[in-house]
Amino acid sequence: MNPSTETLLKELTLEEKAALCSGLNMWMTKGIERLDIPSIHMYDGTNGIRKTNSDEEMGITGENIPATCYPTGSAIGSSWNTELLHEVGAALGAESKQMGVELLLGPGINMKRTPLGGRNFEYYSEDPCLSGELGAAFVNGLQSQGVGASVKHFACNNQEYEKMVTSSEVDERTLREIYLSAFERIVKKSNPWTIMCSYNLVNGSYASENEHLLHHILREEWGYEGVVLSDWTAVNDRLRGLKAGLDLEMPGPAQYNTNAIVEAVRNGQLSEAQLDKAVRRILELVRKTIGTGSGNEKQRSIADYHALARKAAAESMVLLKNDNHILPIDPAKVSSIAVIGKFAKQPRIQGAGSAKVTPTHIDIPWEEMAKVAGDSVSFTYAEGYPQDDSVDENLIRESAELAAKTDMAVLFVGQPEYAESEMHDLDGIELPLHQIKLIEAVSAVQPKCIVITSSGTALAMRPWVHHVPGILHSWLTGQGSGRAIAEILFGRINPSGKLSETFPVKLSDNPSHMRIRGENGKLYYREGLFIGYRYYDKKEIAPQFPFGHGLSYTTFAYSNLKAVQNGGTVKVTFSVENTGAMYGKEVVQLYVHDEECKWVRPEKELKAFAKLALHPGQKKDVSFTLEERDLAYYNTKYNKWVAETGYFQFALGSSSRDIRIRERVYCDFGKEVIALHKFSLLSDWLGNPTAKSVLVESLEEMNAHVSDKVYLNEEFVGFWGDFPVIKIFQMFGQSWLADTSPDQLLDQLIQSFEHKRRTEL
Repeated sequence: MNPSTETLLKELTLEEKAALCSGLNMWMTKGIERLDIPSIHMYDGTNGIRKTNSDEEMGITGENIPATCYPTGSAIGSSWNTELLHEVGAALGAESKQMGVELLLGPGINMKRTPLGGRNFEYYSEDPCLSGELGAAFVNGLQSQGVGASVKHFACNNQEYEKMVTSSEVDERTLREIYLSAFERIVKKSNPWTIMCSYNLVNGSYASENEHLLHHILREEWGYEGVVLSDWTAVNDRLRGLKAGLDLEMPGPAQYNTNAIVEAVRNGQLSEAQLDKAVRRILELVRKTIGTGSGNEKQRSIADYHALARKAAAESMVLLKNDNHILPIDPAKVSSIAVIGKFAKQPRIQGAGSAKVTPTHIDIPWEEMAKVAGDSVSFTYAEGYPQDDSVDENLIRESAELAAKTDMAVLFVGQPEYAESEMHDLDGIELPLHQIKLIEAVSAVQPKCIVITSSGTALAMRPWVHHVPGILHSWLTGQGSGRAIAEILFGRINPSGKLSETFPVKLSDNPSHMRIRGENGKLYYREGLFIGYRYYDKKEIAPQFPFGHGLSYTTFAYSNLKAVQNGGTVKVTFSVENTGAMYGKEVVQLYVHDEECKWVRPEKELKAFAKLALHPGQKKDVSFTLEERDLAYYNTKYNKWVAETGYFQFALGSSSRDIRIRERVYCDFGKEVIALHKFSLLSDWLGNPTAKSVLVESLEEMNAHVSDKVYLNEEFVGFWGDFPVIKIFQMFGQSWLADTSPDQLLDQLIQSFEHKRRTEL
């Protein structure tokens, strides 16, 4: 592709331009041989490269070309480690290059509206700040190797049930603050080469042709110039999608839509200039994939990638409970351990569907525990539960008898293989009944009982959570998870993961519980802003384990918090010290609350975080700089982000419920710029000094001509404050407004206000 993009555009025929807007086959873009425009190879890749054996097949159910299987999104999201995400992204980029892959279809960053979402294991978090920062780091790492990312699924893809025909009905403020915020952060911080639209409709329009999403927000507001491609078969109306900003239809060749595009240009239904926009972006994508990369990346081996998979797994696991310091296990004090549960020998390492990778190697927990513990510890094994959902009392009895004879029991349990997959949602978030009965039976005879849970989403753990002293949530942490579990159990690694989503006591505690599935093609997001920890905080509901929770084998102290505003930014500084006896990592979390906002806002919102590595006794100073946007909410009255002057709380914590230190600061963002209209309320007019002065002058003139006079005292404003001003003039000024209508008077007042405001500026 030596000629410039503009030169190629001039040389391409109309038919060739149209053909470039759909794929060549299942996994490739179309090339134009006569102009030396090559095809791009793309494959699924949220937690590893799922390259099929043929470009003509989906490869969902069979084995594909082996590649490194890293922790799933929900797992690595719990690492809270942007450096790790960058490192994994770069490694996936290097491995993609070795495998002939130019575009990797990931990361997945949709919010976790409900823990029943079938693809939740692919997504990082319930919080847009955490998802956005991690996603941006991953994209930057991947694209540093000359491999493009495809951030997905844009947008509001939060269920699998009837997703291809269901409209996610979301109010504009919730859409902006919760469901689009992570996408926006990634677009602005890492400029992904592509974004993938979702299958569902958003507010009545398919995401593949949604002008509000693709054009007004993504292109115009965010300034995105990369390629927007469809999820596989997500296209509904190709022409409408092309006009809205959908550049590439996958899979290809979709000749029927190529013909439709050509015909639309010829009959004037679609301008060739509009088509050229899409083709130009596709050509630029091709140019990037064949002309960028670090250029000095050394060839890595399978062993190198596996070592990183182990590291990522260890960073992602979360120690949920550690009563009486049952962990880490000291081989000098424990000579026999009963290992119970099929997952100890047949671990679940990932979810199913388009994200399922054929791993290059799998660490088996049973084997790795023996290697790490050494010869001084003897291990015995019981299967614990069958492959299906049946309750086998014999297996449970055998497990309990084995546990009673040993110094300690370690149980491996979790969601079954079939539960978490693309194309269907979960039925529940409890463990299978046979596993619950197993835990209760074993813990009844062996008080030193540690439970290792595996799932891609939040788990409900009652009643057994109260019967065991130790719980390590291993998520679905990829091919290196077995070694990571062993090293955490025996203290070679200090756990440092923090929950990237709230674990409720029971499913019905979740805010979306009454509206998990849509009806008649519509799913109403009536919980609004209040998903995840935002809801539990506002409703004062105690979760089983809160967002951001995760224990360590050491302790940390926070001190010296200061928050100072400087113009449009607020600098937050503080110190963190390792006050324990072991090296460890702490995730410091900064939450913000707007005390005085006129609109409803959450009790706290995550706005910054960092993962700190500290030796015993070591102390580090940390600083975060928050922009005005970080303190803003989306004001649908003015259709813009607004940070209101007033008091804000800055809270630092080890979780959303473990706040260690707070600072209350008055932040001045200047006068609120208001736009008055015919039905603006009396409180709106009185809330702005300039508007108030204009209104007072008019009321004084009216009072000179009417007997029932209006005085803006506390009693009057208390009653009439929520009335539109025009209604007040209609109520009290009719004898005065003989030659002027209330509408005309309001027009005059608004013009006077605008003139006076411009004069003041």
